[in-house]
Amino acid sequence: MKINGRLIVFTIILIVLATACKFLFGPSLAWSGFSPVIAIALFAGFIMKQKDISFLFPLLALLISDVVIQALYENNLFPYAGFYSGQWKNYLVLLATTLIGLALKGRSRLSLLAGALIAPTFFYLLSNLNVWASQEILYPKNFSGLLQCYAAGIPFYRNSLIATIVFLPVILIAYNYIMRNKPVLTIA
Repeated sequence: MKINGRLIVFTIILIVLATACKFLFGPSLAWSGFSPVIAIALFAGFIMKQKDISFLFPLLALLISDVVIQALYENNLFPYAGFYSGQWKNYLVLLATTLIGLALKGRSRLSLLAGALIAPTFFYLLSNLNVWASQEILYPKNFSGLLQCYAAGIPFYRNSLIATIVFLPVILIAYNYIMRNKPVLTIA
C-alpha cells in the first residue's frame, strides 16, 4: 500500500478518534477502557499488506493520544498523565494484538468477530498480569492476588470488548469509504 493523501486523512481520523475517546471516557471508571486502539490494531493486521505500516497505525494512534493527554495533564486540564511507569508494556501488548489481526487476516466476518473477541481478551489477560506483577500496585504475589487483579480489571475489559466490537466495523467501513469511495464492510 502506498501512502497517499487519503491514507494520511484516514490516519488522522484514527488518531483524533483515539484521542477523543481517551479524553471523553478515560476519566470515568464506568467508561474507562472504551477506546478504539485495540480495534485499530486489529484493523491494521487485517487490512495492511505491509507489516511495518500495520504496526505503525496503532502505535501512532496511541502515542499521539498519550502526548495530547500528557499536555492536557501538565496544564491541569485532565485528571491523569498520558505517560506512566511501565506503559511500554501496554504498548507491546497492543502491538501483539496487531499480530492477532495478521494471523486472522479478516478473511471472513467470523474472523472479524473472532478478532474482536480474542484481542481485547488477550489485552486484558496480559495487561492485568503486568499490573499484578508490577511493584507499583500492591496485589499479593500469589494466585489470590492475581485473581483480585483480574477482578479489578473487569470493568476495563468489558469496555474494551464493547469498544472493539463497535469500532472495528466502523473503522473498516470508514477505511473503505475514504480509500475506495464505498461505505461497505469488506474483508481484506
